[in-house]
Amino acid sequence: MSKIVFLVPLIPFFGFLINGLGRPVISKSSAAIVGSGSVLISFILSVILFVNVKNGHGGVFNGFDFISVGKLQIPFSFQVDQLSSLFLLIITGIGFLIHVYSAAYMHEEKPADYARYFAYLNLFVFSMLLLVMGSNFVIMFMGWEGVGLCSYLLIGYWFKNNDYTNAAKKAFIMNRIGDLGFLLALFWMIQQFGTLNFAEVFSKAGSMPSNTAALTGITLLLFLGATGKSAQIPLYTWLPDAMAGPTPVSALIHAATMVTAGIYMIARSNVLYTLAPVTQGVVAVIGLATAILAATIALKQNDIKKVLAYSTVSQLGYMFLGLGVGAYTASVFHVMTHAFFKALLFLGAGSVIHACHHEQDIRNMGGLKKYLPITHITFLLACLAIAGIPPFSGFFSKDAILIGAYEHSPILFWVGLIGSLMTAFYMFRLYAMTFLGKFRGTHEQEHHLHESPFAMTFPLIILAVLSTVGGFLGVPELFAKDANWLEKFLSPVFEVSETKMPPHELPHSTEYVLLGITIVLVVVFIGWAIAKFRNYQKTEVEETGFGKILQNKWYVDEFYNAIIVKPLNKFSWFLDSIVEKSGIDGIVNGIGKFVNYSSRQLRLLQSGQVGAYILMMVVAALFFFIIQLFVK
Repeated sequence: MSKIVFLVPLIPFFGFLINGLGRPVISKSSAAIVGSGSVLISFILSVILFVNVKNGHGGVFNGFDFISVGKLQIPFSFQVDQLSSLFLLIITGIGFLIHVYSAAYMHEEKPADYARYFAYLNLFVFSMLLLVMGSNFVIMFMGWEGVGLCSYLLIGYWFKNNDYTNAAKKAFIMNRIGDLGFLLALFWMIQQFGTLNFAEVFSKAGSMPSNTAALTGITLLLFLGATGKSAQIPLYTWLPDAMAGPTPVSALIHAATMVTAGIYMIARSNVLYTLAPVTQGVVAVIGLATAILAATIALKQNDIKKVLAYSTVSQLGYMFLGLGVGAYTASVFHVMTHAFFKALLFLGAGSVIHACHHEQDIRNMGGLKKYLPITHITFLLACLAIAGIPPFSGFFSKDAILIGAYEHSPILFWVGLIGSLMTAFYMFRLYAMTFLGKFRGTHEQEHHLHESPFAMTFPLIILAVLSTVGGFLGVPELFAKDANWLEKFLSPVFEVSETKMPPHELPHSTEYVLLGITIVLVVVFIGWAIAKFRNYQKTEVEETGFGKILQNKWYVDEFYNAIIVKPLNKFSWFLDSIVEKSGIDGIVNGIGKFVNYSSRQLRLLQSGQVGAYILMMVVAALFFFIIQLFVK
């Protein structure tokens, strides 16, 4: 089994090497086969590992001693348990579908660029697998940094476009801010626990009293890392700009991989967070605030990918809300269902963009229902799932988070419900403006409208099925006793936390009332959105008032530019022009100029005239005589 464990991440890495080093000579079909095939093999091996874990054969698998400094021993080892094996299936399964989709979507690229693209995708999958499989925080951090690098490469894939490279740099820099918090937390854990191995850290932390300064500080720093990687306030603005990358990249980053890294890290460190209730409160509040803020922005966006990007930020906020109230299983459940329907939404958006000749403004779409039947029905199923309509997957996972929030504080539930209603509204606004009514694009675009090829529709169909039935893995006790398979499966991972902070059980009658209110309101908001936008007509009138604020994303980017970017640019200009060029370079160059000038003046003393030499000898003798006579 240990060989299989190490092959899971290694095979995508080999795919990266083959496509990366062979890109000048490898054909497009070969690059697609290597890229997709390596992830498929990794998925098959992940299924084998998942079955073994289900049968009780997980554990820690050591490769070699990685770091050995005094008493600090950090092995290069992988931990395969319920949590990591579930994430392996999500990463490799969704990743494979996105690879297959990419083979058709990126067909216009040159062979060398095509191979480079698949090399980046494979490296991304390798890094994410490293992140979730590591048995200590160092291996997790290596994967953490790897996905940050790959996101930079993929977002800036079309690097000749300055806007795209700026978006890639923005993502990279904002992630580095969060990563500094993660790194400081690692140093603090070494000082506090003397180790970074999960088992030892959690065991030693479990014996500490709750709410100590060390645990609060460590968990807050870890959460800072999570806010960067999982796009929470204040480090969320990079993620909508990441839409600059190819659409399959958006699906990969926003659905199953990079943005869920922060969720995985906190879920893995659940013991630390359970013992730090102050941090849990911060996580819940920041998560809920992010969910609401992003949902309000999505209401007024017209770029199909930007709507989905802010939707991702909002859904990630709900996952953090679940983590903050101790509903760890519910958050992981939402990670899984979100991977299904959000990957489907992004790939569906890619199919629409492909059909409309790279048009992304939904105001120029409409009526695509009859031209793209498969894309339409799969996109609709994903919208129903994310809106939380039963029995689709999003209903079960989002309900689990909201119920957990109500058990913690009813205020969190009601505010979360408002965000859920906004989600239903903006998603069906997007659906209605894209697929219903009449086509609002050009005649040339309408003439070329067609359904995407099978390589693109096949992943849509698979993801649509998963979005429809995936929720039945976590059916709550309310509907069927002992039917929540996922809760039972993950219980060993969260056992200590549940012991220290046992969940409060709501009466079934209360749950029925809350569910009934939620479903009725969601249906009302869906109907409102469809009625309002199904016959949408383009207007030249710009948004005003509050609508303009939302369309401009609360001016957060402008605020950051004013208080951070512009002052930093001016400070860097000062360092470059004044400190560096006039100061440091001035001193270094001045020494050279002084030596050069001095040597030119001293050279004049060597005139070759005997009389001048005799005069200097007399003057020198007189000088020494005066010194001898007058200086005591």
